Amino acid sequence: MRKTILTFVFVFVFSLFYVKAQRMNIDSILSAIDKQHPSVKMFDADIASMNAAAKGARSWMPPEVGAGFWMTPYNPMMWKADAENNYSGMGSFMVSAQQMFPNRKQQDANSAYMSAMSSVEVQNKNTTLNDLYAEARKNYFEWVVLKKKSAIIEQDSVLLTYMIADAELRFKNNMEKLSAYYKAKAALGNLQNMKLMVLNEMKQKQIALNTLMNRKVTTSFDIDSTYHLKDYSVYHFDSTLFSTNRTDIIAIDKNITLNQLHLKLEKANLKPQFGVRYDNMFAFGTQPYQFSLMGMVKIPIAPWSSKMSKATIESLKLKNEALQSEKQMMINESNGMASSMLNMIETKKKQIKLYETNIIPALKNNYKTMELGYEQNTEELFMLYDAWESLNMTQLDYLDQLQQLLTMQTELDKILQLKK
Repeated sequence: MRKTILTFVFVFVFSLFYVKAQRMNIDSILSAIDKQHPSVKMFDADIASMNAAAKGARSWMPPEVGAGFWMTPYNPMMWKADAENNYSGMGSFMVSAQQMFPNRKQQDANSAYMSAMSSVEVQNKNTTLNDLYAEARKNYFEWVVLKKKSAIIEQDSVLLTYMIADAELRFKNNMEKLSAYYKAKAALGNLQNMKLMVLNEMKQKQIALNTLMNRKVTTSFDIDSTYHLKDYSVYHFDSTLFSTNRTDIIAIDKNITLNQLHLKLEKANLKPQFGVRYDNMFAFGTQPYQFSLMGMVKIPIAPWSSKMSKATIESLKLKNEALQSEKQMMINESNGMASSMLNMIETKKKQIKLYETNIIPALKNNYKTMELGYEQNTEELFMLYDAWESLNMTQLDYLDQLQQLLTMQTELDKILQLKK
């Protein structure tokens, strides 16, 4: 009895702790993950980095300058003019500048390619978030079921305590059998042990959710234990649904688009580039100053200089074929998994309905009948205990079935990538 009282005190204190704690629903938890999880911040930084790099896509090649001697004799004595010998000197000091002008089509292709690079990371970020949401939902709904189990265990502990106390009173009058009494005592101990396990599991769920929200793992909070079972009949499982909802599939489309832009850039790199070069010669002696102004052109289509670009173009074409096949494979797998999961959910819903409308109500009525008979001395303790045991096991089994249903629902939401 002392052990029973200590357990109830522990449960009472634990309950007070949760009453004072912050209460959060699933939407607020998902919102916290969206804002605080390190993976999200990592993707945001990568996306910002790519967008910052894209701002330089239209930059020009840097100008080139140079300075040095031009056509100058090794003998410095020949640099100077000699009027007596009618010698004007030789050599010059040259300053030169060169600038290549970018091809406009190449700039456009490079800008489009670099601007699109972050679009793939945006979809990868959303895919990671979908995985985090699924993990959060799983822990959240397991916590919901654990709270319901805790309530049933507490209620059943009260019933067993009443049975034991009443049996002890009847012992004094030799009206009760010891076997049922000790079974009830053992069952109460098992419930106390189960209660401790449930409280420990609830704490583990709290730690897991705090970790997902990037908070201190010891932060105390409670959850809203309400839930709803979704109706998926509004969704038609076809390629359009998965192509528009699944960000990992959208990421493949973005990769295909990115490869197309890269291909255009490689083709633009095969176009000629023009430039200009200016040289100014400061002549030694009495020679006149001279200059040179030249136009230049790069010819990347020459066979020995175009091999790399042509090989890259062919590689990108083959890569896009592979991505198209991967996309179709993912759509088929998602469709099959979603259809199978939906069928399991519908079956599980029917089972849950049977528990709620038939099995549990009948066992509750059976217990009430046995309880009334026991109070009127028409039924014995072992009959009442048997009715309680059947009800208790069935209620816990019902919650296990409910948890399986919520886990399936979470998995289907993950496949369909639904946030709500």
